[in-house]
Amino acid sequence: MNSQAIYQWELQASSMWSQRIKRGKSLRLTDLEGGANVSMLLYNADHPLERYNMPDTLKGQHIFYLQHPYCLHSDMGRIFASITKDSVGWHDTVSGCTNAALIENKYGSRTFQDARNDFFRNGQETFLIELSKWGLGLRDIVPNLNFFSKVAPNELGDLQYVDGHSQAGDHVELRFEMDTLVVLNNCPHPLDPSPEYCSKKVLLEVFDAPTVQQQDPCINSRPENVRAFLHTANYYLLNS
Repeated sequence: MNSQAIYQWELQASSMWSQRIKRGKSLRLTDLEGGANVSMLLYNADHPLERYNMPDTLKGQHIFYLQHPYCLHSDMGRIFASITKDSVGWHDTVSGCTNAALIENKYGSRTFQDARNDFFRNGQETFLIELSKWGLGLRDIVPNLNFFSKVAPNELGDLQYVDGHSQAGDHVELRFEMDTLVVLNNCPHPLDPSPEYCSKKVLLEVFDAPTVQQQDPCINSRPENVRAFLHTANYYLLNS
């Protein structure tokens, strides 16, 4: 168990959040109700042209989904974060996020004027709201992660959402290897088959991470990760 959290925030249903998290900190996400979906984008906090890269993350680690001890790669060959703890075991990497058209076609229209804070939000718009706070916009949205959600192929190769994958109390923890701008929303997953619009609360906690050891399982899970950690260490060696 980690030491006491230095920061806590409860992400309300269909909400959004963004902050810079320093290298050497850990972010713990906890599904408070079961069935959560947390969409995430990552950017170099100092040079946001460097951002999370889904293809490199997957091909470099020979994976389709994320779990401990996998890592999140940037498009510059460095490591944004390592998954150091994970009670879920499968996090979606390929499904993207919802947009306004998808939400309306699936659930109908519920505007702020109609429903106030219970209006229907979508992943793309909530990402854009947070990105605008940091001088970023639509062109900066890349394929995102979906924590707590599982999407797997069936016998025909079609991707299907696995209902009930995450339970109340399930958690995942990311140790940041770079100073990172983290952008989140917890809007519904785009492949969630539920006929009703539903979003679940998630607890965010930030901790001081333990010192990374040479035999760290995240570093040594793949040779590609060893190289990416070296590139990251050299980046900070030359820019400290």
